[in-house]
Amino acid sequence: MTQRIASPVRPGIVCLAALALGTTILTACGTEEKATDEAGKGAITVENCGEKLTVDEPVTELYAYDGGIISIALAVGAREELVAVTGLARDKQLLDLAYPTDRVDELEIVGDDHPTLETVLALDPQVMFAGWGYGFSESRNLVPEMVQERGIETYLLSETCRQEDGDRGTMEAWTALRTDLLNIGELTGHDVTATKVVADIEKRRKALESAPKPDEEPTAFLFDSGTDAIFTSGSFGGPQAIFDTAGVTSATADVEDTWTEVGWERFAAAEPDVIYFVDYPGQSYEEKVKVLKANPASRDLPAVKENRFVNLPYAMWVSGPLNIDAAEWVRRSLEHFGLAPESGIEPTLDITDLTNLAGNEWLR
Repeated sequence: MTQRIASPVRPGIVCLAALALGTTILTACGTEEKATDEAGKGAITVENCGEKLTVDEPVTELYAYDGGIISIALAVGAREELVAVTGLARDKQLLDLAYPTDRVDELEIVGDDHPTLETVLALDPQVMFAGWGYGFSESRNLVPEMVQERGIETYLLSETCRQEDGDRGTMEAWTALRTDLLNIGELTGHDVTATKVVADIEKRRKALESAPKPDEEPTAFLFDSGTDAIFTSGSFGGPQAIFDTAGVTSATADVEDTWTEVGWERFAAAEPDVIYFVDYPGQSYEEKVKVLKANPASRDLPAVKENRFVNLPYAMWVSGPLNIDAAEWVRRSLEHFGLAPESGIEPTLDITDLTNLAGNEWLR
């Protein structure tokens, strides 16, 4: 599983987003990029992880890895440009539910669970959309330079932009998501749709953030998986944005990384009110519960003894447009467990229809 930059998109698209969201953007909206003149009429330039990416015309062949990244392409309307994907299997049912008209079942799947250089070269797309830890990895012998030197452009998931020390995360999580939605929309010629998606997310965010607050904000712990240590998410990961918006304190908000490991003593000290699981292969929901109920550091915590567990799909936690759906479900869970007042907010996406999602007895 995986893992931010303050000037993520072209001034023109930033201004369009600002108008749609009613926000103030400290950018000279009248200043146009010179890249169009330099690269040719109609060229498109976006900023990605501090680097400029320019294409001569809208991308028509986009290859994407991972459910969250695929959801970004689908959300902005780039279904026809999405020529192939890898890593869809675990999120196929969720994406079909979220994007019912996009023929998710018909997406061209290439390779196995992870992309390889051979897979990418055989496909030969115009742009590969992946990220550090989301497809690109030195240990897997696949890094952006290997693809670029063979004439294929790369776009990195903004959540995975690297800090100087190599950790992932250079911008706040909602900013990272907004950056990618607007950039991918711009690159594929769907900037209007992308702006509408961003505006919808902002509207739903504001509704959640304006919901009645409890006297004391509850604490949440995101448990991706764990045995000797716990794999979780820090301040730059999508879960931080989800928890902040839903009105819950993340137990790992001080960890300046996206996805990382912490020790069991950290979990015990947090005394979380609710434990949120990432539904992810490798450790089932039942196995996670068993570990929590057996480990001396967690078995006596009230949240564990009272089964305050919430299991949400992988693609709702990693950076992507479904983060706002996750935030709505986190708020719903807080209300169910009596940790937040009733808000009247109904989740937009009905995950009770997911037949492959275990747990969530609190919903039954």
